[in-house]
Amino acid sequence: MQRFSSIARTAAARAAARTNATRSISAIAGASVRTAARQAPVASKIQTRGVKTLDFAGVSETVWERTDFPKDKLQKIFGKDTMAVIGYGTQGMAQSLNMRDNGLNVIVGVRKDGASWKQAIADGWVPGKTLFTMEEAADKGTVISFLLSDAGQKEAWPQIQPYVTKGKSLFFSHGFGVVFHSQTGIIPPKDVDVFLAAPKGSGYTVRSLFLEGRGINSSVAIWQDVSGQARERAFAMGVAIGSGYLYETTFEKEVYSDLTGERGVLMGAIQGFFQAQYEVLRAAGHSPSEAFNETVEEATQSLYPLIGAKGMDWMYANCSTTARRGALDWAPEFYKASKPVFQRLYESVANGSESQRSIDENGRPDYRERFEAELKEIRESEMWRAGVTVRSLRPENQK
Repeated sequence: MQRFSSIARTAAARAAARTNATRSISAIAGASVRTAARQAPVASKIQTRGVKTLDFAGVSETVWERTDFPKDKLQKIFGKDTMAVIGYGTQGMAQSLNMRDNGLNVIVGVRKDGASWKQAIADGWVPGKTLFTMEEAADKGTVISFLLSDAGQKEAWPQIQPYVTKGKSLFFSHGFGVVFHSQTGIIPPKDVDVFLAAPKGSGYTVRSLFLEGRGINSSVAIWQDVSGQARERAFAMGVAIGSGYLYETTFEKEVYSDLTGERGVLMGAIQGFFQAQYEVLRAAGHSPSEAFNETVEEATQSLYPLIGAKGMDWMYANCSTTARRGALDWAPEFYKASKPVFQRLYESVANGSESQRSIDENGRPDYRERFEAELKEIRESEMWRAGVTVRSLRPENQK
């Protein structure tokens, strides 16, 4: 594709700079993430915005922002609560540390002496004081944040359920377990508040954006409001765990949109599109470096930042006339070809087929081995092996 205008190149550079810290965190996904995670956010960077009704393409929606729940208000709402975070994966780690930095009383519950237990200790949680087994934490907690994986929640629910007692709150960051209760067995007692705040990103991003004083976008939903305060507490919880702004939905819609997005343009579809175009170029005689650059590198490093900054039309306007003409002509073709696939995907999500497959596959004894084998197939494909070399040539990776 021909080069962008100087304005577009500048926007791309700025957008790339803004996301550099998040990409670095996602790339290492390990010790340095969690070391940085222990740092407190810089107060001066916190945005000063608040609840408002906005026009989203002609539809009015109310959004809540972090300034609606400053630290003192969070501490007033949850001042008598013990926030028991069950699970210490990427979300459990990020949310527990963010709540701790927000001044709340937080404890963590994981399997004793496992990898998560050891990592929690490294992050400053103290056995017997702020770090417990899952059952002990659930017993002590008044707000139980059930943040295990979907398959993990299904497995652990029989152990946690006895401690979800009258007057407590049950919190989720994904509605999977409750919505698909016929498959998971997760049916909350009728005498507890049940709500969620679902961050639109990985736990690493939840933590890194919080540390930058920004916050991630999240959705909020209520399943049961026994106390009459569940809605306020749900939005407050969303801010406490690190959200920058929040919008309201339902448990069902959160799950359906989330599963569709992951399998679609966020992850599944994009790998399929990348692989298809790369193979066509290679079959036509293009080199691996050229095929990768024209398929993946230019997309992720030049075009997507422009879309994120100002939208698809702005990106088109700042490309060459040849590029924009071709994109406008071929977009309808890809739309017609892909929409039936997305429709089948959504139906598969809504009828429970996708959730059942996820439970079955992720609950297998050899899950991790099978998962690694699938990742290995992607990692060792020619396209992504070529990508290793291409990425090494980026200026920031030059020594």
